[in-house]
Amino acid sequence: MNHHTVTTTFDASRAEVFAYLADIKKLPEWATEFARELKLVDGRYKVVNGLGEFFFELHADTGTGVIDMLAGPDEEHLLCFPTRVVATPDGGSAFTLTMFQAAGQPDEQFESQYASLLREFDNLERRFRGGSSDRDPIASLQRNRKEQADG
Repeated sequence: MNHHTVTTTFDASRAEVFAYLADIKKLPEWATEFARELKLVDGRYKVVNGLGEFFFELHADTGTGVIDMLAGPDEEHLLCFPTRVVATPDGGSAFTLTMFQAAGQPDEQFESQYASLLREFDNLERRFRGGSSDRDPIASLQRNRKEQADG
């Protein structure tokens, strides 16, 4: 099964980043392509994007920093996107998200969604690190990964 894991670091504390990401109503602020719209239908959240309308749930655990994000076309077929927010030694935080390719999903679509995720991570970087809005998100994440590998 194909998958991608993305990690970035922030100057903001674990508590601040976790509280923001665990608030489902904040999703459209940073996941601007995945959640172009967030709506509540019969007590369940749905995201609307270029591929359609999907059920969406968040299961957050403050103690561990785990935020499981689940999305799918119906309540019986939710795919888990596991995430975690941890504190870093300098008082900041790190956020990691893993995405898995769904059964039958074309490779091209999966890679397109990965590119979208990188742009959405750039939204988070701007929010929590005050970065420039004209920064190339892929270059930014590659730089961050290199810094982590060299560190």
